[in-house]
Amino acid sequence: MDFQLGYIVAGLVVGFIVGMTGVGGGSLMTPILLYFGVSPANAVGTDLLYAAITKAGGIHVHHKKKNIDWKITGELALGSLPAAALTLWALHSIKMDTETLNSVIKTTLGYALVLTAIAILFKRKIFDYSQKNNSWITRMSRQQQFIATVITGILLGAVVTLTSIGAGALGTVALFMLYPLLPTVRLVGTEIAHAVPLTLVAGMGHAGLGNVDWHLLANLLIGSLPGIYLGSHLANRVADHYLRPALAIMLVFVGVKLLW
Repeated sequence: MDFQLGYIVAGLVVGFIVGMTGVGGGSLMTPILLYFGVSPANAVGTDLLYAAITKAGGIHVHHKKKNIDWKITGELALGSLPAAALTLWALHSIKMDTETLNSVIKTTLGYALVLTAIAILFKRKIFDYSQKNNSWITRMSRQQQFIATVITGILLGAVVTLTSIGAGALGTVALFMLYPLLPTVRLVGTEIAHAVPLTLVAGMGHAGLGNVDWHLLANLLIGSLPGIYLGSHLANRVADHYLRPALAIMLVFVGVKLLW
């Protein structure tokens, strides 16, 4: 195997940051791949499978600690998996030339990065607000909450399939708003449990469209797995309130650059 050092280092850096902050790898990895000259379609497809593999271990850990609400996970998946399949079908059926397809992906990616940056920057404030102002949620019937969760899944399914971004930060913030009375760690575990099948289905769909570079994926994983391990062990030694704003500013910069 021809190991490309740049991709391995990219995997190591992203894995380290993910392990240290919990910020989703997609919002970091996809822009890095674009910087390396990978086409938007290949960057998204490869990153989706990268996310599915790197997040998979998190399901086992959170399940053992009983941090997953499988009912909510199922309701999200009820919307997101069909939405991912429909988005993939649309990408396959609508006859777009490569340049137009890449332009659509880059534009959607730009907006998704800006929204993710907002979610990262104001995550704590959004969480605090949703807990203090939850009367509108508590007035919702279970059926209304079910419908809202499925619709959230539909939106996430489409955005994640098009951009590889949103399963982590955006999904968690959406759950904060819909289920403010659930403990934070349970919401995070639930979103990880939902993100893995979503990114796997979307990633395999992109693979079927020829949008996955398997060699590149292997190089990214070689770097990221030890990076996640190191980052998770240093998580408590680096101030989160410095890292998150820095990451958010970087994502806004990249997002705006893609849009312009």
